[in-house]
Amino acid sequence: MRWTKSMNENALRAYYRARGEETAGIAYRSRMHCFFAELEPSIPVTEQNLADRVRYIMRSKIFDDAELERLRREAIPSSNESAIAGDAAPHSTDQHPHVEAAMDLPVVVDSNDDEIVSHELEQMRSILEEAILETRSTPLKNRPRLPRIPLSKRNRAVVRALKPMLVTYLEASRDLCETDSILFGAAVAVCRIIGAKLPMAGRATTQSSAIPAWRKRIEDRIAKARALIGRLTSFRSGNNRPRIMRTVMMAFAGTNISLSQPDITQKLTERIDDLKQKIAAWGKRIRQGGSTRIVSSRVIRRGSINHWSDQRYVERAKDRIRLTLSHSGVACGQSP
Repeated sequence: MRWTKSMNENALRAYYRARGEETAGIAYRSRMHCFFAELEPSIPVTEQNLADRVRYIMRSKIFDDAELERLRREAIPSSNESAIAGDAAPHSTDQHPHVEAAMDLPVVVDSNDDEIVSHELEQMRSILEEAILETRSTPLKNRPRLPRIPLSKRNRAVVRALKPMLVTYLEASRDLCETDSILFGAAVAVCRIIGAKLPMAGRATTQSSAIPAWRKRIEDRIAKARALIGRLTSFRSGNNRPRIMRTVMMAFAGTNISLSQPDITQKLTERIDDLKQKIAAWGKRIRQGGSTRIVSSRVIRRGSINHWSDQRYVERAKDRIRLTLSHSGVACGQSP
């Protein structure tokens, strides 16, 4: 179907008429479709196609600002609506019309009548009220961290729909603390309506300090070593897939070991045993924690299993730690 100039004008008339009756900017497509069906009854078009066509007309600037204003005044003929359109006309000429069309998309895409629209608004109002009540009863330090919300058309429509609902709460606000709770509750309500994930209240500070950085690094090393053991074991069992071969070649990089030599199975077993010993050493370091991490890290950096049998080295290191703690005023056997 080819759109003519008169069809484009009628599409804009239906759009302006539907937008003139909608104050909150929510779900005007059904009325726009009805108005367009009255103007062009012989054109079969869906709500989505009509909305896409209006958006295309606005963005492509088929009509200039004067023609758009003329179509707007023709679409709203009554005196009251003409006054509203007259007040809004200078504002609309200052902005780009295609930007206005892009922002004024509805939240409810599949809305067929005003009952569904009112139902959605009541649901949003109940979510807002629940979020504000929860925020008032939650301490400031236990509030969840708000995520970044993308600037999409639907999210902006949700914010525009909630703005008129905040007037009642803000007028009844007694101090800045209550106003802050209302605004934060509104932000939480927006996140819940659009489906953004919110962290659990009171967990933002505990999660960051639950696992120390040194322990996280050791756990990452253990995970990588276990993954490498799995690849080496798979290659030893006869798996010659390219991904396995690349991992095995990287494991023996910098050595004179070739994958085609006869004793490659023995070399693989030695490498796997060495990784298992390192995993055991790292696990012991995690279990000990505290000041004894110094002893374990020195032994691990030496890279030889023979140092684990050198008890004198370990005992001397522990004696130095005890001596340091005693000079600092901490009794032996107690953590500083």
